Amino acid sequence: MSDQIDFIDTIELLPLDAWHRARGARMVEFADYHMPIQYEGIMAEHLWTREHAGLFDVSHMGQLQLSGEGLDDALEALIPADVKGLKLGAQRYSLLLDEHGGILDDLMFARWPDSIYMVVNGAVKYDDIAHLRESLPDAITINSLDDRALLALQGPKAFAVLKRHTTGKWPLDALVFMLGGPFEIAGVDAWISRSGYTGEDGFEISIPAESAEMIADLLCAEPEVKPIGLGARDSLRLEAGLPLYGHDLDPETTPVMADLGFALSKRRREEANFPGAARILAERENGPALKRVGLLIDGKQPVREGATVVDSSGTTVGKVTSGGFAPSVGAPIAMAYLPLALAAPGTPVQLSQRGKIHTGIVTAMPFIPHRYVRQPKISGVTS
Repeated sequence: MSDQIDFIDTIELLPLDAWHRARGARMVEFADYHMPIQYEGIMAEHLWTREHAGLFDVSHMGQLQLSGEGLDDALEALIPADVKGLKLGAQRYSLLLDEHGGILDDLMFARWPDSIYMVVNGAVKYDDIAHLRESLPDAITINSLDDRALLALQGPKAFAVLKRHTTGKWPLDALVFMLGGPFEIAGVDAWISRSGYTGEDGFEISIPAESAEMIADLLCAEPEVKPIGLGARDSLRLEAGLPLYGHDLDPETTPVMADLGFALSKRRREEANFPGAARILAERENGPALKRVGLLIDGKQPVREGATVVDSSGTTVGKVTSGGFAPSVGAPIAMAYLPLALAAPGTPVQLSQRGKIHTGIVTAMPFIPHRYVRQPKISGVTS
């Protein structure tokens, strides 16, 4: 397509950069942005989110709006989801695949009136946009919503807090997990979906960047809410068994290897017309060479990304892609890719990190139960 992107080789600022710094956030470079890694401390912020509600600034993510004639068919040529069957307001998790079935990114997309709203990972958003523009027909328009901020309010108190401040065509109660709609927060137009990446009930809130500070102040003025940094976001998603692109997912990984088979819709599997379908469906039938699994680590010392899984002779047979201490579990946990013969829950493993051997056991994920709200939606919310 003719659209061009000016790539910026500098560290960018979030709309809330000054807001974070004023609240004592320790800032780090992540995905080409200055991001708050913590305020009070990662463990305290993690536990607060599990017990109350945390506000996360995820404005580094790419927010895209796709529109044009033939959009559903065109998008189905790039991802394995059922785009055509997506109803107004509904949201899905999917994967941007290369021609060999490798994962270029994982993403969320939702049906807006006459368009698709898509959220992609910040670290690869420019690569994703380039891939979409190169692969989609000229009739498809891709609008990068750079003038919008994205906040995530997560935790068991998130609904009660957000309900106090939202108005819309439907009550906030109408939203269940992976459903969204247009609302107003203190007079600001917002797209709100009941979703997130912590394993908790919660909401993702897309708003004009110019209103981000006002909305953040409004929500954090509630006694149940504190701002939460990138460190706790990582430990929360790890406990929830959710992979992070660039760590647990990459182009060498297929959906079956990553244990993301749910992202392959039934119709698309039957049609077998998504990128890498032959390879992916063969792995689904026969099993992949490696599979993403959860590990419970013995003792108190975490194993980190890059540690290896070794057999009794010390030969490397797998690798750890994410790891750390899990505050809600009270023990170190990790994700790793292992051969199928070692991937069954209950299988003991040995891990090598900096010359030291650790032991652990393969366990089912998530490490703690998800608390998504899935009760039947109110009639008419998607009409």
